[in-house]
Amino acid sequence: MILAKTVERPTMECETEQFLMVQQQLDEIALEMGLDPELHERLRYPKRSLIVTVPVRMDNGSVKTFTGYRVHHDVTLGPAKGGIRFHPEVSLGEVSALATLMTWKCALMGLPYGGAKGGIRCSPWELSLAEKERMTRRYTSEIINIIGPDKDIPAPDMYTNEQTMAWIMDTYSINVGHTVPSVVTGKPISIGGSLGRHEATGRGVAYCVKRAVAHIGMKTSAPTVVVQGFGNVGAIAARLLHDSGFKIVAVSDVYGGIYNKDGLDIPRLQAYLLEMGKVAGFAHSEEVSNTDLLELPCDVLIPAALGHQITGQNADRLRCKIVVEGANGPTSPEADQILHEKGILVVPDILANAGGVTVSYFEWVQGLMHLFWSEDEVNQKLEQIMGRACDQVFEMTTKSGMRPRMSALRIGIGRLAEAKKLRGLYP
Repeated sequence: MILAKTVERPTMECETEQFLMVQQQLDEIALEMGLDPELHERLRYPKRSLIVTVPVRMDNGSVKTFTGYRVHHDVTLGPAKGGIRFHPEVSLGEVSALATLMTWKCALMGLPYGGAKGGIRCSPWELSLAEKERMTRRYTSEIINIIGPDKDIPAPDMYTNEQTMAWIMDTYSINVGHTVPSVVTGKPISIGGSLGRHEATGRGVAYCVKRAVAHIGMKTSAPTVVVQGFGNVGAIAARLLHDSGFKIVAVSDVYGGIYNKDGLDIPRLQAYLLEMGKVAGFAHSEEVSNTDLLELPCDVLIPAALGHQITGQNADRLRCKIVVEGANGPTSPEADQILHEKGILVVPDILANAGGVTVSYFEWVQGLMHLFWSEDEVNQKLEQIMGRACDQVFEMTTKSGMRPRMSALRIGIGRLAEAKKLRGLYP
């Protein structure tokens, strides 16, 4: 009897726990959809990974060296697209995992992009504004050969913002000798940014909540919502849902959470947060921890903070009907299966938080055309694309019985696999 030869895969530097979890999702859906083994193999690893040293002159005159990364997972459908983050836990594995998820997300949304991600390992809260500017500009110069409006278009991410994108755009433009607004998205409006971009991710989450509520036929006129993470994404989603008649019963930030079963006054809470810097202590509310907040009774739970919040340890204790993932990777694979078996609808991150990259696409297009849209036009186009993607995922979930995450992956990876098959393998 001849035994099949075991193929040993090479160990790669990017193979951290986070990256292997993303690979696990790919392997699962590849088996489900009968993906061609050669295409499957090509999708398992990033196309290119760049690691750079970023020496920075500090305010005290010394020089400190940081490590920067930029990863392109796939560029079959178009230039790479993805954020840049500043955080002490940035690593090659993290950015490789997030670049892979961006590939699936862009394909699912029908955007002509591949996935990218980048970042600098640093503690941005310890740096002055001038130090962050020098670090950003030096990092840009180190990765300049692989970015550009037809190569790779960065965007803001954790601890980066409009100002960071302005520095990148300016550095790139100076090096090429003319202004190139479309080299980044998430820029200030005054230098080519798009109206509606700041609220896009939170607005997309709110759209998905409304579609999910309609999909399961929820009868209540004021569904209750719990939001973990009252930052840019969570706060905007909460306000938009509050304005639409939803009852936001609990929210949290890094310091802890607050709960009121009769609903929180979100506009007043946002004003309070602006003044006090945290949600704790808000009138007519009781304090609750970020962990306990996830287990509060509600119709919709929006984890919009950090990854890996819903795990095999707490998934069985969730008392919601719908989970809409505003954060990247808040639910572990084990928890995703548990929630599915409990009948809880999970709207996965590659769908729920895709509003940001969708409006980034709008910004890129507007910059290339030098023709800008009104905020109403941006929001209408966003709702149309988000609604179409939600309907496709829910329809496949209903027909196949798969978890919504697997349905979303099947749609996105299916589109990408078709394109790679048609393009072939060079040489």
